[in-house]
This record gives sequence, C-alpha cells and structure tokens, in this order.
Amino acid sequence: MSLFLILYFILHLIPAVILNSDTSCKILGNFNLPDIVKKGDIMIGGLFPVHDKVLEPDLSFSSKRDSSQCAGFNFRTFRWLQTMIFTIDEINRDNQLLPDIRLGYKIYDSCNTHFHALKAAVTLINGRNDTVSDLNCSPSIPVIIGDGGSTLSIAVARLLGVFKVPQISYFSSCACLSNKEEYPAFLRTIPSDFFQVSALAQLVKHFEWNWVGSIAGDDDYGRIGIQIFNEKLKQFGVCSAFTEIIPKNHALNKIVQIVQTIKSSNAKVILVFSLEQDAQALFQEVLQQNVTGVQWLASEAWITAALLSTPEYLKILGGSIGFAIRRADIPGLREFLLKIHPSAANENPFIIPFWEQMFDCTFQDINNKTTEKKTPCTGFENLTSIHNIYSDVTQLRVSYNVHKSVYAIAQALHNMLSCENGKGPFVNNTCANMSSIKPWQLMYYLKNIHFTNKYGEIISFDNNGDPVPAYDLINWQEETDGSVRYVTVGRFDGTVNLNPRLEIYEEIIIWNGQQRQVPKSVCSENCLPGTRKGIRPGFPICCFDCILCADGEISNETDSVTCIKCSPYYWSNKKRDQCIPKDIEYLSFTDTMGISLLAISLLGSCFTIAIISVFAYYRNTPIVRANNSELSFLILFSLVLCFLCSVAFIGQPTVWSCMLRHTIFGIAFVLCISCILGKTIVVLIAFKATLPGKNIMKWFGAAQQRAIIFLCTMIQVVICTVWLVVSPPSPVKTMNYQSSKIILECHVGSLTAFILVLGYIGFLSSLCFVLAFLARKLPDNFNEAKFITFSMLIFFVVWTAFIPAYVSTPGKYTVATEIFAILSSSFGLLVCLFFPKCYIILIKPENNSKKHLLGKRASEKRF
Repeated sequence: MSLFLILYFILHLIPAVILNSDTSCKILGNFNLPDIVKKGDIMIGGLFPVHDKVLEPDLSFSSKRDSSQCAGFNFRTFRWLQTMIFTIDEINRDNQLLPDIRLGYKIYDSCNTHFHALKAAVTLINGRNDTVSDLNCSPSIPVIIGDGGSTLSIAVARLLGVFKVPQISYFSSCACLSNKEEYPAFLRTIPSDFFQVSALAQLVKHFEWNWVGSIAGDDDYGRIGIQIFNEKLKQFGVCSAFTEIIPKNHALNKIVQIVQTIKSSNAKVILVFSLEQDAQALFQEVLQQNVTGVQWLASEAWITAALLSTPEYLKILGGSIGFAIRRADIPGLREFLLKIHPSAANENPFIIPFWEQMFDCTFQDINNKTTEKKTPCTGFENLTSIHNIYSDVTQLRVSYNVHKSVYAIAQALHNMLSCENGKGPFVNNTCANMSSIKPWQLMYYLKNIHFTNKYGEIISFDNNGDPVPAYDLINWQEETDGSVRYVTVGRFDGTVNLNPRLEIYEEIIIWNGQQRQVPKSVCSENCLPGTRKGIRPGFPICCFDCILCADGEISNETDSVTCIKCSPYYWSNKKRDQCIPKDIEYLSFTDTMGISLLAISLLGSCFTIAIISVFAYYRNTPIVRANNSELSFLILFSLVLCFLCSVAFIGQPTVWSCMLRHTIFGIAFVLCISCILGKTIVVLIAFKATLPGKNIMKWFGAAQQRAIIFLCTMIQVVICTVWLVVSPPSPVKTMNYQSSKIILECHVGSLTAFILVLGYIGFLSSLCFVLAFLARKLPDNFNEAKFITFSMLIFFVVWTAFIPAYVSTPGKYTVATEIFAILSSSFGLLVCLFFPKCYIILIKPENNSKKHLLGKRASEKRF
C-alpha cells in the first residue's frame, strides 16, 4: 500500500516539471497546506499529527478539489509541535553550539493520516518557489522531524529515502523501521519496540515470574511484540500460560472468551501488549466480570494513556506496571506553552483552532458571524486557568523525544561546522558547504553523533538508526482523591553494544490490590539466585528442583539453568548469587595512613618554605653568606620537591602518577645531594687552598659548582628519560599476596632503570659522605661537614632499612614504606643542614657575626 502511494505521488502529485529553453522548471501547483514558518540559515522540517483525522473530501468532481480539511484538534500533539519551536529558539540563543548560524523551521500538520503526511513531506522537500533553474536541485529542506505514528512514518520514510533526506521520528517505534534496506534515511529518538519487549521480559525474569499470560492487539504492533516477548521468555526459562488476541472489531464473544481464559488460568501476571483502544475494550469486560487479583503488565502504548488511567479502571488496574519512554523536565517549556495567543495567528495557523477548542468558543468568520451555541472568543481568555494535557509538563516523554531530535540535528550541524578542509569525510577530504547543505551530507553527520545532553542522557544512533534504548518503569498508584499517579519505579538503559541494564526500585512499588509484597506467578517455587534449576523428568519445564551452586560459582538470575564461575577479579558472595569484586587495596587519600603521610609531607614542605623565608630575609648576614647562599636556596628548593613528591605515591595509581612518582623522587633527591656534594667539595678545597703555594680555588668557583650540580642532575634526568621511554612504570593489579584482595600498585617497568635511579642516588650520597667525613674537623665556625656527615649517615640508615622493608611488606604498606623513607631522609637533611643555622639566626643572633667567625678561627689556631 505504501509503495503504491509513493508511486502515485511521484507520478501524479509531485508538481510537474516543464523544461524550457532556459533549462528551468516550473511548479504547476501545490497543496496549499497550512504551515508554521520561520526563516533561518538552515531550515528544519516538521511533521506533527496536530489533528486526528481528515474530513471526507468532495468527490463529485464538479469543481477543482480543495485542500483537505483536518478535524479533531489534539492538544497533546500540538504540545509536541510547540516543543520543536521552543527547542529551536533555545538553540538559536546558544552562541556556543551553532555560532553565527540561525535555525529556521517549516512545520506541517500530518492530520494523523498517511496520505496527508505524504502531502506535507512532498511540500517540504519540494519547496514553494515558482521556478527552479537548477535541474539537479536538491530538496529545499535538508532534514525532517516526524512523524508521530509508525504508519505515518513508514509512508513518509519510503518517499524521503528516495531523495536521501534524513528523517528523525519522535514516536514511531515499530521494529520494522530498523530495516535500513527499506528505510535508509530513517532515524528516531524513540527506542524500537524490540527493546521494550526485551525490557518486559527482563522484568518478568527479575521478579521470578515463570508462569505468565499474554494478550495482544490484532495488528503488527501487538502480534510482533507478543511473538518476540514469548521468545524472550523461552530464553529465560519462563513458560507462557496462554496467548490471546484482541480482535480489531472488539467482538464481544471473543473478548468474553479471553476473560474466561484469564479466570481459569492460575497465571497471576498477564501482559497486555496493545494500543490503548484495544486494551480498553478488554478491560471493560474485565471490569464487568469483576476479575481481580491479576497483576497487569502494560506495553508502552497504554501505560500512560489518559483513556485508561481513570478512577473507573483503577479498581482492576491499580498497581499496573510497564515501561514508558524516558521523560524529562524541560526548563522554560511551560512558560513558553502558555505564551501562545491569538494575536500570533498569522505566524501559527493552528492557534485559532487551539484557542477555540481550549475555551469552547469561536472567532468571528469573514462575514462577521459567529457559530451558534458557542460564545465568541475575545482573546483575553486566561490560558493559565485551564489545566489539560497541553500545559501539563509533568509527563514530558514524546515532547522530550522532539527536544532530543532537534538537538541531534544541532549537534550534527555543529560537527559539520567544525570540519576542516582537507580533513573532511567526503570526496577528496572535503567538507560540506554550510550555505548549501546536501541532505546526504547531513545524514552522514547525524549517523555519527554521540553526545550527552544537559539531562545526562547519551544521544546517538546505532547502525539501524535507533537510539540507545531508555525507558522509565511506571507504576500506577492511587492518589488520595482517587486519581491515578504515574510513579517511576525503575529504569531500563541500553548501551551501544546492546547490552541493556534494568534497574528496579522495588521498595516504592505498590502492586495490584494495594500490596507491597511482590505477587507470585509460578508453577513451582522459583530457584533463587545462588541455585540452579534441576528439571524434574516428566514435568513441565517450569516445574523443577533447586540445586545450590558450588563454591566459586554463582547464579545471579532467577531460575538459572547453570552456575557460572566468577572471573579472576571476582568471587562469589555468601549467597552465591553474585560475583562481588575483590577488595581493591591502595594507599588512598581517605586512608588514615595516607592522611597522616600527606600531613607530614605538607608539614615538611611548610618547614622548608619557612626556612627559605628566613634565609631570604637574613641573606646578607655572615652565616648565610659564609655557607654559599645560592646553594643553600637550591638545596631548600630541592627539599620542597622531595617532600611534595611523596604526594604522588598516595591515591589510586594511574599511568601518570606511576611515571611521575619515581622520576620526580629520583631527580629531586639527586638535585639535593648534588648541591650538598658541591658544598662539601668547596669546603674541602677551600681549606686545602689556604696552604702555601696552593691556587686551586680558581677551579672551584661559582660557575664550576653550578656545572657540577647540573652535570650530576642531568645524568639522573637522562636515566629517568630512558626509563620512561623504554619501559615506564605503569599501574597493575596483582593478587599474589591475598586471594581475597586485589592490590593496585605501580609496577616499576624496567627493574634495571629503577636500580640505576636508586643506585645513582646511593653513589652520590656515598661520595658526599666520604668527602664530608674528610672535612669534618676542618677549622671553621660555620663548617657544615659535620652536619653533612650526620645527615648522610641518617640517609644511609633510612634507605638501608628501606630495602628489606620494601621487599617484605605487601600492598599499600609497600608504598607507605617508600614514602616514610623519602620523608625521613628529607627531614634528616633539613634538620641537620638548616636547623643549626636557623637556631643561630633566630635564637643566637649574637653569634651571627663576622667577629664571632674570626674569633673562633683565631682561638682554634692558638690551640
């Protein structure tokens, strides 16, 4: 049928093309459909079933046929249309998403009829220009949002597929539309019914119902849905108690027979997968026969239907549960909806019928006459005083899909705008021309979008043009006034690889009969997680024994057939119903030990900075100048790095932290010890130079000292650089110490490089110790050799004790040992080298004088 319509439009209804000598074509006519238009740099088409039906046309053929007239204004779908306009305006106000580009729109009413939807689609892609000079003209609209129902979208998608115009539907869920061979340009922001059925099957499995009845409507939606549902149940080991079909003519005898089947079956959980009109025909008879005690599962088509969610049906349908498409609260939408006013009727032709329907009044016609039995509309009616489905924004589900559709287009245009010439996705690495976008170019970007919107939902399309499936699990609960309240009691989320996840908030579910306890519908008691089913010979598959899983194996499903082993990083819990991750151990910032070491590290840094401040303030005093202030500041700076590098050892190991912790530690300590070595050499040489005939101090001036420090430090830098390039440290998980824990630690990578780093530090420290020991008795009031000797002795003791402790301690204690060694040796250097000087500077300032220095030397000479 749809193929026939497409051929009919192409051959007869698409405006004819007449070739002239100037190679132009002319449009012979158009459909004169009412539309909403706002000009923009890029135009977006829209199709919405604002009206429910098309009035029968005059088929007398006595005059030219007028445009089709639509009837049955639908407030809900008009809200969808307004949401599209609101979203486009919102995007136009955003200077970040599409800078310097304004979106426009052209929106038509499909009147909930596939024939009318085709007219609107043809008008959108054809445009309204009288003459077109380009024989290879592209559709005037590069993308269309719509249509509402699957039947409408199927008809439109076949037409748009011919012209490669992308179509994004917000409410067409038929699984058949995922067929890209038939609908190559079709995308949608509502999940396919395939995912809804999968979610329902998982819901049945979750609550351990293995004896379930199913009822479907007599259409593709119902029959295909129930077929997939029963197949899914079979995969989960659930038995189907019965399957019935509701006839489209709602024949009473058949419906009565279905109700009798429900009453005679011991299945207490029944799925009704049908449109709301078919479900209403069934539930009228259920209500008539007063069938209670059944837990109804609802399909998306009627779980939020206003037709059924009334106090009348609440007696039997209270506690019903089913999946609805994801909702969202769109800030500012309600205010935008309430701004509508008849004064804007020239811009929006649907405002007048909306206003008349909303307030049950009429505007004057062209003859200044009003329709009888209706009061005239004044335009001053208060829209905020009326509460109906148009202004109700508490259940924005399809409206949210419209919102996502517009943002998907905007994101695709944003990506297209970001294209760089020479790196584009098209022929010769070209980019699209933003001033004349081709629909197939936009289609490429739409298929490849992947972003998270401001509501935290991932927006993308898979290879079938379907979004990531996302549903809200809705439970019907009774309000105090007897009305129905839709309560979200769970989520169903899918991933890119179609591995869906079901979340259920069982504690807030109210079941049929105002019960809090989950109803049972089983042949025999379900096997709980932690056990597996053992089939009883000669009994139905849903009758079985339950066998406990062995140690190290789990079953995390109700009525599991087999037990599965946990992966190496997991182990079964006591109930054997899930593999729980082994405890991951590392020295964290929240650990008491980690906090203590961090505090000590910061304390050492603060001490060092304080000493730097003291030395800077007293830099011109004899004690600071006599000890080579430049090297003293450099040592203090390196000690700050030594203290702070221990912070890199705390926290969860990452690639960067593993690479930095040892390299920064190695370089900082080498810099510190190199400076101390330079000072020691100078002290030793300085006293040797005082002997007669010695003139070697010229070889150990300031430049030579810097060269020694630079050379010694650069050797360590080269070692660390080679280490990071060849075999850098990296985070690893190990279970060698305890089978119940995973130790997260940094593997050193190249053990040779690690030994070289520590060995080089040890070599410089040994050299420094030897020279300082030789210079310990040299006569100088400010001779630092003694202090250097003692600090190096502390350094050796700490790191000698570190090696066996490092090898023997497991897990986070290994890291703590290394941090302790770093902090201890750093404090040793700081205290030995600088506390005595600070004591003289701050406590004994009388000794901080040249006279005291010279006096000490003279006494030592006399002695």
